[in-house]
Amino acid sequence: MLADIQQVQHGYIARFERQLEHSAEEIWAWLTENGKLGQWFPELRVDELREGGVIKFDMQDGTFEELDITELKPNSVLEYTWGEDLVRFELYPESEGCRLVFIEKLHQMTDHTPKDLAGWHVCLDVIQKLLNGQTVESRHEEWQIWYEKYVQLVSP
Repeated sequence: MLADIQQVQHGYIARFERQLEHSAEEIWAWLTENGKLGQWFPELRVDELREGGVIKFDMQDGTFEELDITELKPNSVLEYTWGEDLVRFELYPESEGCRLVFIEKLHQMTDHTPKDLAGWHVCLDVIQKLLNGQTVESRHEEWQIWYEKYVQLVSP
């Protein structure tokens, strides 16, 4: 399912939702423990897991971008900067597991927006597969499929 995108006063909100058959604690570990985080987003590394802490993004050229953790509630909320934007993971325990809500608060739509949205879409699918003990064949092929859909979704 594609992200739900809404225009708001200061930009846009892209909202993804996944129903997972795992506990909030299990999912939290995949979002915050470097050994697990690296399996679904190898360029990210948590340096300081605390509000005001830092997540580093490896630019693959020897440099790192620091992403500031703006909100952190263990097993519940992780929000950090993403360039000019914000990304937010919310976990809602339910009787059959946990609902994962991912929100990207977009300052503006750009030509890069469909790339990011497709990337987050695939990342969430990969997290779900890893939690279920499955492997991921080709992220790039999956990304290409979703990228084309997000280009259509955000085009005027």
